[in-house]
Amino acid sequence: MRYLVKARVKPGQEQPLLGAIIGDTLGKGSIAGDEYQHNMKQARINPSGVATWVETCFCDPPLEEERPYWEKYFELLVVKDAHSRRNCRHENGTEAWACCDCDCTVQLEEKLQGHGESFLARLRSSSS
Repeated sequence: MRYLVKARVKPGQEQPLLGAIIGDTLGKGSIAGDEYQHNMKQARINPSGVATWVETCFCDPPLEEERPYWEKYFELLVVKDAHSRRNCRHENGTEAWACCDCDCTVQLEEKLQGHGESFLARLRSSSS
């Protein structure tokens, strides 16, 4: 399933987060693998400092496994379905693990590109 995640970097965690992204250690040890890196490259940030990204997750509850990795750096504000569950082949039972090969993440991320600015670019500029 795809989730729309909205979060704010915790005070004082900008540098450690950037270091984890640059050092490729963000999410190290998680079953989600390099998904964290992808999420940060695609994330957008609005003028009030809220970052938004699309997360693929099969956990129930959502982000159960990923949450500790994100909460080290972020205050998670919203985690909600990015689209209707009845349209998700994995969720409606027509194809197990369908999210792995589905193009809906790309479509959702393309929509996000029209909102705010690159989270990673802002993080880099605020850290220099």
